[in-house]
Amino acid sequence: MSRILIIEDNPDLAYGLRTGLEIEGYDAEVAGDGEKGLARARDWHPHLIILDLMLPGMDGYRVLRTLRDEGLQMPVLILTARGEETDKVLGFRLGADDYVTKPCGVLELLARVAALLRRARQAETGDAGNAVERFGAVEINPAARTVMRGDQPVSLSPKEFDLLLMLVRRRGAVVSRLELLKEVWGYSADVMTRTVDIHIAELRRKLEDDPSKPRHILTVWKAGYRLEA
Repeated sequence: MSRILIIEDNPDLAYGLRTGLEIEGYDAEVAGDGEKGLARARDWHPHLIILDLMLPGMDGYRVLRTLRDEGLQMPVLILTARGEETDKVLGFRLGADDYVTKPCGVLELLARVAALLRRARQAETGDAGNAVERFGAVEINPAARTVMRGDQPVSLSPKEFDLLLMLVRRRGAVVSRLELLKEVWGYSADVMTRTVDIHIAELRRKLEDDPSKPRHILTVWKAGYRLEA
């Protein structure tokens, strides 16, 4: 049974989330503030965390940063009323795997939870294969989930890594946003194409010499993205 930790200070919302998850067969717990949520994440080791940003005391960004700094890599789904693109960029940059703005339908949220858990299981079992991939000065080791640019390690979030790996394995071919959403995030519909764009921008920032004029991770107008060696 998958364990899901809900870090949310609104008791009514937290109760509704927990009830919905338990009906679906998950083992769900609630923490009402950031410090309690962080402590429970360390002790309980949930398979997934649903995290609010506007929490009393330690806010969600600090919780997420601390989790990743401590090497805790379980998927984190941010669920918040803050819907500005700058908020989303910061969340993804700190290591979030998904970002959902309130209000959100229960069925959509459950679908996203299931997709994140499925992708996490696939990563653990090595379903994607282990051959080392390269383009330009970048080397990707799927087995170790590491990326090197020249002789320097590059820190990528779990979803940035999965996105990069899919692009490099389809090198030369155009991959649409919907394909990327389906394969990397597990979505079967166009739920938030800006998620892909934000992650692409982060990959360019970390891997391209000039992110404003990328040589490898290219945009194909009205079609998607293509990786060139």
